[in-house]
Amino acid sequence: MYNLLLAGLMIDSVLIIIAVLMQPAKQDDAMSALGGGSTDLFSQQKARGFEAFMQKVTVILGVIFFVLALALTYLSSH
Repeated sequence: MYNLLLAGLMIDSVLIIIAVLMQPAKQDDAMSALGGGSTDLFSQQKARGFEAFMQKVTVILGVIFFVLALALTYLSSH
């Protein structure tokens, strides 16, 4: 059981990395992040389409990661 959960955690870790790398960039350059400006007005728009899908996938994979990590901790202590 422990090895199965550990393999699941490793697979989930790789999937989280892929999901994060596939998300579109929020800002064009580093200066706009530091300077702020008029781009802040439109930064609160709701995600749509592929961006919304990738956000949901990332959240789900994060929850799975957390649950697997807690289960592995419980199994290793007993």
